[in-house]
Amino acid sequence: MVPGTPLSVAPSACSASVASAALVADYRRLLELCPVLELRLLDAAEPDPSAADGWYSGAGIAADERALAAVLAGAETRIADEHGRAPRPHVTASRLLHHYAWSACLLIAGPWHLARRVPAVDPADLWLHAPTGALALRPRGYVTLPGDDELRAELRAAVVAHHGPLLAAFAGPTRRRDRALWGMVTDDLASAVWYLGRMLGKEDASVAAAEAVLPGGTLPLPGGADFRRLHTPDGRAHHTRTRLGCCLYYAVGPAATACLTCPRTSDEERLRRL
Repeated sequence: MVPGTPLSVAPSACSASVASAALVADYRRLLELCPVLELRLLDAAEPDPSAADGWYSGAGIAADERALAAVLAGAETRIADEHGRAPRPHVTASRLLHHYAWSACLLIAGPWHLARRVPAVDPADLWLHAPTGALALRPRGYVTLPGDDELRAELRAAVVAHHGPLLAAFAGPTRRRDRALWGMVTDDLASAVWYLGRMLGKEDASVAAAEAVLPGGTLPLPGGADFRRLHTPDGRAHHTRTRLGCCLYYAVGPAATACLTCPRTSDEERLRRL
């Protein structure tokens, strides 16, 4: 499948209502497992969240400069409230894009990792709440395929199709070019699968799954998951990887601390924190 092409819907034998119910069950389990995911699930009868209440869809953010400005302003306020100072504009944009991309990757890859279903998450069906950063999702159809390779290709295609319009909108505010932007999506896809595996108590399996999805050479996703192990003095092995690009957490975090997978963080520092 060519990356970026639309996903097919669930098999015809699976009605829309059954598909939606299956995805809702996946997402309810995902919410139970992943406490950092602040998500509101919308049923078929609920109206779309409103911009008047601070909600903006991914499609709206990608297409409307006013929507993009609103979510950036909300992110700047949240960062300033949490850390006591307003970040530079490109830092705000990078942190917001990272938040959105990691969340969207978890919402696409979560059902795949839990139940071998790849949901078709259109940017028009995922909303971001500008004041809080919370999300709202209207589940639609999904894809299931008999072959693992084919299903992984569908997963990558779903991630690429969802993020392409958003990356074009964020290129200017983040001051990043295509490779760096797709590198962030690659990092966030690997990180989302890894995080879910830790929440399941099956980290080794999730690392293997992330490496199978991201072996490298799957453009526009420019790199692989590339996990490795570090060994602490007590003999324990710990999975780690180095992000393809910096998420700029150090620019807003406490005492300019880089995250544990940042290219700025040496293995010695990682071992010290572990």
